[in-house]
Amino acid sequence: MLVITCPGQGAQKSGFLASFLQLPTFAAQIDELSDASGIDLRLHGTESDDETIKDTALAQPLLVAAAIACAAELGVTPDIVAGHSVGEIAAAQIAGILSPADAMRFVAVRGTGMAEAAAATPTGMSAVVGGEPADVLAAIADAGLTPANVNGGGQTVAAGSLPDLETLAENPPERARVIPLPVAGAFHTEYMAPAVPALTETAASLSVSDPTTPILTNADGSVVTDGSAYVDLLVSQVTNPVRWDLCQETLLAQGVTGLIELVPGGTLTGIARRAMKGVETFPIKSAADLDGAREFAAAHAGAEG
Repeated sequence: MLVITCPGQGAQKSGFLASFLQLPTFAAQIDELSDASGIDLRLHGTESDDETIKDTALAQPLLVAAAIACAAELGVTPDIVAGHSVGEIAAAQIAGILSPADAMRFVAVRGTGMAEAAAATPTGMSAVVGGEPADVLAAIADAGLTPANVNGGGQTVAAGSLPDLETLAENPPERARVIPLPVAGAFHTEYMAPAVPALTETAASLSVSDPTTPILTNADGSVVTDGSAYVDLLVSQVTNPVRWDLCQETLLAQGVTGLIELVPGGTLTGIARRAMKGVETFPIKSAADLDGAREFAAAHAGAEG
């Protein structure tokens, strides 16, 4: 059984689209998605440096476009699809809930709104790796922070004000490391509330269909079968924690045997190797990985776990 996953913000790297843009159909789709988002995705996926594409208003559309174009180029129908944070928007398109153009309109508003919310107050996020889960959550709470991403595999992401993040770094949980993340704000917390009204308005203008492929929500890891309900969850997730740990538990319960992570792959497959023992993983990092990913998909799609 095959799941295709779409990475979230922080996975982007300078030049990560360069090899894919050598493929005519991928390049053509990126151009279409650029038009829909109003952003030069070619430029930011090839020439812009890491600091430039750290900008939330650029990073989010870039990641969603990359996943949408990669899935189309891959040409594989998964048994289930899931996205991490902003990756949920790409997953919604792959599952048939949103058109590519509507997905890009939605993520452009999301990215801009979250960037503006982040600029209003200096905030950030740090990964807490290792430690006992209860100790980690207690340390995050003691520092005045929110567990914005509970990723499983020994990784929880704390979010909040920069001084509170410094407090956590100075007082890490036992047997844990605190690693600052290259994001511009405290995503998936109440700091992002100013982004919600415009996103709600945009969501109401989208043409939404029910999913043709089962899709998981970051809210609680469940399978969502109603397209409108899923879009409502996309709006509410801006201020609510990402429960990727629960998504992985659902995938294991569903009998998933193989996990492909679309470009820029590596983050979610890394977590899966720790949290989903026995499940094979395949991160797509460059265009050279596509043939291998197709072979991997053929070995797992429809297979019983």
